[in-house]
Amino acid sequence: MTSNVPGVLLAGGLARRMGGGDKPMRTIAGRTILARVIARLKPQCDRLILNANGDPARFAAFGLPVIADGVPDFPGPLAGILAALDWAAANRPDVTHVLSAAADCPFLPRDLVARLDAARKQENSELAVAASDGQSHPVIGLWKVALRDELRHALVKEDIRKIDRWTARYPLATVTWPVTPVDPFFNANTVEDIAEAERLAALDEGA
Repeated sequence: MTSNVPGVLLAGGLARRMGGGDKPMRTIAGRTILARVIARLKPQCDRLILNANGDPARFAAFGLPVIADGVPDFPGPLAGILAALDWAAANRPDVTHVLSAAADCPFLPRDLVARLDAARKQENSELAVAASDGQSHPVIGLWKVALRDELRHALVKEDIRKIDRWTARYPLATVTWPVTPVDPFFNANTVEDIAEAERLAALDEGA
């Protein structure tokens, strides 16, 4: 069931390990990674937006609003999260949290929003992040819109770039997913990862 949580797909990276270009536009088993991410999250989120820098027209076929980083020089995913929080404050003042997800994770869980939101409420946390196989995935989480000015200060004034350095300041819920048959947070960073994703797509029901 769709929640009232908007989702931002973070596609602002420079894809250096894949020789440049937009990782989410790479194809797995005939569908772009971005199309797969949208299919996973659209039923879970009130609406989706895309965080990407450069010409937004290259994503026009997906029909999503495209927002660029508000902080210059590609400071990383925290800038994309901040842009999404600013967007939510301006366009959806009724929502308290925004979901972020990497736009290069084609197998995201279908219960991502529900489990993160439940854990956040149960633990009375301000933030919630996903984990699997003993590893946290801080780029995939729920972010409190009311913290946007504190995040802006951390980015601009303190030059904080690592997500977990910032989230360590707040009550944080961590939710772990199983990795069988497929780690839902597998992300395609390299050309070799794309080949592995082709194999995993066959195992991932409905991918």
